[in-house]
Amino acid sequence: MQKNEPIALPADPKDADDFDVSVEAMERGQRARLIRVTRTKLGLSQSEFAARFKVPVGTLRDWEQARVTAPDFAIAYLRVIARHPDMVAEVLAGEAA
Repeated sequence: MQKNEPIALPADPKDADDFDVSVEAMERGQRARLIRVTRTKLGLSQSEFAARFKVPVGTLRDWEQARVTAPDFAIAYLRVIARHPDMVAEVLAGEAA
């Protein structure tokens, strides 16, 4: 973490193993959770979700493990998938036809 990054959760000074959590890291974690919860509610593995919704599986893994912050467009897409998974899958399946 950079010295100038805003802190969302300060480290516990009594715990030597604790560390500050930046605002950016907190947001990345919240986005990762949204993606993981959306996928698991649909009962899909990472590979199945990636194939069904045309997301590269490596990208999905990076987002879910908070290695990379999912961009705003991806979060919007995930929200549509969460509300209308069958419609999205049907539209995407029609692209191949």
